[in-house]
Amino acid sequence: MQTDNKRRIANAVDARDKQLRELSLNIHANPELSFHEHKAQQWLTEPLIEAGFIVEKGISGLETSFRATWEGAAGGPTIALLAEYDALPGLGHGCGHSLIGTAAVGAALALKDAFPGLPGKIIVLGTPAEEEGGGKIIMCNDGVFDDVDAAMMVHPQNKTMVLRGALACVDATFTFHGRQAHASSSPEKGISALDALVNAYVAINSLRQFMKEDVRIHGIITKGGDAPNVVPELTEAVFILRASTVQELETVREKVYRAVRSAAEGVGATVDITEGLIYAERNNNKALAGLFARNLEEELGLEVCDPPRKGGVGSSDIGNVSQMTAIIHPYIRLGDATTHTPEFAALAGSEEGMIELNYAAKALAMTAYDLCADKEAFRLVREEFEQWKKDKNGG
Repeated sequence: MQTDNKRRIANAVDARDKQLRELSLNIHANPELSFHEHKAQQWLTEPLIEAGFIVEKGISGLETSFRATWEGAAGGPTIALLAEYDALPGLGHGCGHSLIGTAAVGAALALKDAFPGLPGKIIVLGTPAEEEGGGKIIMCNDGVFDDVDAAMMVHPQNKTMVLRGALACVDATFTFHGRQAHASSSPEKGISALDALVNAYVAINSLRQFMKEDVRIHGIITKGGDAPNVVPELTEAVFILRASTVQELETVREKVYRAVRSAAEGVGATVDITEGLIYAERNNNKALAGLFARNLEEELGLEVCDPPRKGGVGSSDIGNVSQMTAIIHPYIRLGDATTHTPEFAALAGSEEGMIELNYAAKALAMTAYDLCADKEAFRLVREEFEQWKKDKNGG
């Protein structure tokens, strides 16, 4: 049963339901890849500007990022609601980011509508390139989260969970260089960059049994040569390496890169290894997750499931934010489909997606309200994070 203040927030979200649906469906119908989310940025910031938020675009040198700020009464915490809105190549919004970005905007608008004098500062942070590039990492490095007391977002999923973890990860591109020659008349003059790549692929597979259970290594060949009768001089593969922590990831990187370099050397080729930004593991704040779970269960009537005990997790650049401040990255059930599939992309633009969007906006707004209105709840969240940081740094 909803309390009066939470009912007020729910009603404020419902009053904007049509607007939020249209916003989400527009983004869904116009998927944009990482660092190219120009339409989404424009559409997400328009209602915030209309509502009186102070909007800055292109923060941290990211053209498609934004920061929208509304400050109520003085003396409260600074809460960031994180908006993601990039799509996947070939799949569109197969991870539901059209819903994520819209839910963050909807929560902020509803809070301002319902409680214009709320003690605290609410910031909607538009964080581009979660899928490929790590916009939040760049923003962390630029100090965007230095003064944020807590940050949160909601991700659609096939189960409702509040404490699901995530792996540290890095993407690596392996570019092999050989020497061209006619593959039939003078193969002895060539050095096959493709053989180097294939040997590296096999070598990486041979490492799997010697990795920890939670390590994930997966990749594709993006260039295998130009013609079958020419010894390939240039080939390329892209891999993603994952481990439980950034420290464990270092061990994985060392083993994989040694195997790749040895594979190239074995056929006389060379290899260049380039990395993307390192996504850190996720440190969920349990006190904050508890607030969110209570809002899901007691205010919205949703059942919260336990996260997987092992496996079944990916990676996200909110892990880097979790090293800077208290965060949660909960999930709300959208349907039976799994993310990064055409079926999930279809669900994100369906009526089920619109219902999940409404729940997500309400839960975010209610939890932000708890942090601003309940000093004891906020104290517990911050104390947990400060203790975690102290423990991590060795006391």
